[in-house]
Amino acid sequence: MSMERLTVSDNQRYIVNEDGQPFFWLGDTAWELFHRMDREDAELYFKTRAAQGFTVIKAVVLAEQDGLRVPNRFGEVPFIDLDPSKPNEKYFAFVDECLDMAERNGLYIGLLPTWGDKVTPLWGLGPVVFNEKNSFGYGNFLGKRYKDRTNILWVLGGDRPAWHENTDYRPIWRAMAKGIEEGIGQKVFMTYHPWGSSASTYAWLNGEDWLSMHMMQSGHGGGHDMPVWDWVERDLNLIPPRPTLDGEPNYEDHPVNPWPKFDPRNGYFNDYDVRKQVYRSVFAGACGVTYGHHSMWQCLSAGMTPANHPEGQPFFTWKEALERPGASQMVYLKNLMMSRPYLQRIPDQSFILSDKGKAGGHVRATRSLAGHYAFVYLPLPLAVTVKTSILSGTKTKVWFYDTVTGESILRGIFDKQEEMTVTPPGGRPDWVVVFDNESKNYGPPGTGK
Repeated sequence: MSMERLTVSDNQRYIVNEDGQPFFWLGDTAWELFHRMDREDAELYFKTRAAQGFTVIKAVVLAEQDGLRVPNRFGEVPFIDLDPSKPNEKYFAFVDECLDMAERNGLYIGLLPTWGDKVTPLWGLGPVVFNEKNSFGYGNFLGKRYKDRTNILWVLGGDRPAWHENTDYRPIWRAMAKGIEEGIGQKVFMTYHPWGSSASTYAWLNGEDWLSMHMMQSGHGGGHDMPVWDWVERDLNLIPPRPTLDGEPNYEDHPVNPWPKFDPRNGYFNDYDVRKQVYRSVFAGACGVTYGHHSMWQCLSAGMTPANHPEGQPFFTWKEALERPGASQMVYLKNLMMSRPYLQRIPDQSFILSDKGKAGGHVRATRSLAGHYAFVYLPLPLAVTVKTSILSGTKTKVWFYDTVTGESILRGIFDKQEEMTVTPPGGRPDWVVVFDNESKNYGPPGTGK
């Protein structure tokens, strides 16, 4: 199938296609896809994620797990003699095949040219092989190779800072970005995957003209309920304005930090932990989010040595991870957001009059600029009081949206009041309360306009 190139919306907050229609970034990390999967694996993976409603798959050409020296499933390494100026055609042919598979399944690839350890020698297996000159050449090679592909969203970085302890790595990334765009012959959608626990591209790259979207990584490093909503707000207030999203929240079935680091005795993040972070970041104004599973990013199969103690006995394989609860629930967030007019959506905490809570109890609200609808995410099943006078119309239709099943419960239709207090159903913690201008005749949340 032919896919449209994506770009930034006119209001610089969201992603749209060539016709100006909204695109919701619902990502998954399969970092080791090109390195550890064969054709049959990749076909199954793409088909499953497409059926689950994902829209973006993030994968790395030069993989983290010794991807320059350990061959892929076909016995090929990316470069001859570890030299970026000598690409191995047989290795890149499989990358091409995977891009084709993704396109057939209607998926965009968030393509990382390299993991960050090939540029920034902080930790990891590396080795560092890039400098300013050969990074331009490698980027140019990729740009020319993929200039006619429309299902690529370029992601530089790879879990590393672009500036660290007085060492500036930006010239290397800048040269790679320039090489890609010169190879393609036009500006393209490009972002950067930073390291975690509050870091965002704003810290090093806000002045870069190649950067289309900010990205942050809230997961893994700081325990439960990192205040990602504050980071989203921070990014959205920067000049120049750009969209932003959390590119790596808590991975499902990943050990909880902060200390001892990656220790299973701390317990594991579950689907509820994932839902809390993704809903609150999106309601804070993010243009989407990337889900992740701790076995899936590694593309773990039986017999492999896993990184950082993934959940399971001895661990979930990537095929088992495909069907973990959080992965199946992410589509309900996308469906909810796309079931109401999207591009004029704004975050609005002033809609909430009751206590907004902190950490695990923090409540977030988003609404249409014109007040035609509002969503409130409740991480706990507690009453919330909202300022319904902000909404348009004379009657307010109220729904409870189930984040686990995607089902809606109609609470009722009410004459518009100055404020309203609602209490979600019990049975489990988190819900979204949806407030609609009744005259707009929106369908049940998550089912279309």
